[in-house]
Amino acid sequence: MILDALVAVFQPSILLYLLLGVGSGIIIGALPGLSATMAVALILPLTFGMDAAGAMLLLIGVYKGAIYGGSIPAILLRTPGTPASAAAVQDGYAFSERGESGRALGIATIASFIGGIISVIVVILIAPQLASFALRFSAPEFFLLAIFGLSIISTVSGSNMLKGIMVGLLGMLLATVGIDAITGVSRFTFGNINLLNGVSFIPAMIGLFALSEVLSNIESMRGVPMERQKVSKVIPSRSDLKAIFKTAGIGGLLGTFIGIIPGAGADIAAFVSYNFAKQTSKQQERVGTGVSEGIAAAESGNNGVTGGALIPMLTLGIPGDAVTAILIGALTIQGLQPGPLLFTNHRPLMYTIFIGMIMANVFMLILGLSSLKIFSRVLAIPKSVLTPIIFTLCVVGAFAINMNFFDVGIMMIFGILGYFMKKLDFPIAPAVLGMILGPMAESNFRRALIMSSGNYSVFFQSPISIVFILLTLASFLVPIIRNWREGRKLTESDTLVDEALA
Repeated sequence: MILDALVAVFQPSILLYLLLGVGSGIIIGALPGLSATMAVALILPLTFGMDAAGAMLLLIGVYKGAIYGGSIPAILLRTPGTPASAAAVQDGYAFSERGESGRALGIATIASFIGGIISVIVVILIAPQLASFALRFSAPEFFLLAIFGLSIISTVSGSNMLKGIMVGLLGMLLATVGIDAITGVSRFTFGNINLLNGVSFIPAMIGLFALSEVLSNIESMRGVPMERQKVSKVIPSRSDLKAIFKTAGIGGLLGTFIGIIPGAGADIAAFVSYNFAKQTSKQQERVGTGVSEGIAAAESGNNGVTGGALIPMLTLGIPGDAVTAILIGALTIQGLQPGPLLFTNHRPLMYTIFIGMIMANVFMLILGLSSLKIFSRVLAIPKSVLTPIIFTLCVVGAFAINMNFFDVGIMMIFGILGYFMKKLDFPIAPAVLGMILGPMAESNFRRALIMSSGNYSVFFQSPISIVFILLTLASFLVPIIRNWREGRKLTESDTLVDEALA
């Protein structure tokens, strides 16, 4: 399998897809305000008509490149290109203030490579075993797995749990549009034949993540380009490399295992890794003032997620983050169903993806160290030029799916919806979880009841079901307990202040 995958990956066309994917991802990630999710959503329409291996590796290359590319403005401008790079701002910009921006970018590049490679190794070791275990699932287990995935809405919603649940329910409601998979009855189509297959997932994702960002950028559009800094000496010194390897190795492992947790995300992994490095560093008081360990920890942590988030997506069909939710759509377009059967029916493709992920990290390293001066010039593009280009790509991408202007309308509606959701502080990720996992939960719930002749005890009969029930309860209860404790601490501190004033 590995030899066949090597042959497949080293075809000129696949290598070109990987190179273009990583390069375009770095460019989009380097533009402040444009996320990795938006990058993948924009590139997705280009994969129509491509073979499954080329399409997935192009998108994975974009994913990895965008997460890494966010470190460029974080270091040069103190403005993270993506949320995942926010943890690198403090130490990275301190290097730039000392005139060592090239050194900081080199450290970020090496750390990103190490974190990415570690995540791929973990994926190769864990994913096939987890998929083999998942083959034991039947309808009750798949239903409870989907409910567990939906319960992560409480995690990704932060302090806005109620808003997150509302958005998640909206996503589940939208997922019921179309022909019922069990009975064949048409639901909520209002006589429109374009809705018989449901709400088109890809135009909805382009609208929620890309067009909503375009509308937000219009509000803050400025024609003045950002200030450029000189980038030189990007190859890290021997002392920097010595400091990087240990920190990046631990950060990569932390990021990978945080990525496995659905809904956690690269931004959380970056801060967890950064905090761990700060607590364990011999120069703890200097972390945050411009030391290599700070950059290495943050960038290895967020790049570790790029592999970890693929594990639940490929093995269980649950998106690890918003990007992998779009990758599920990409697999579906290719006629593939994410889940354990991928490793049974399409094992050569899985190993091709694994080897391709390694090559994506290699290309990221090569492009980063050789072309940072070029990529940093992207920061000079004014939003007044960039925003119309992105809007055009959104329209073309939505239309290209089915060659249908109805999909463009869907994209527009979801773009406006996503814009107002951001304005009103409603999280977007729960809508994606609802649209993906809603049909899985509904169909398996009904199949389980058919299997048991309507006996609800079928959901409590297997050890796997019990584990998922406990995990679901923990997912809901942990954020509630955490918010309660934080509120209690604030109340106690307010009481102490009042007593002191008295």
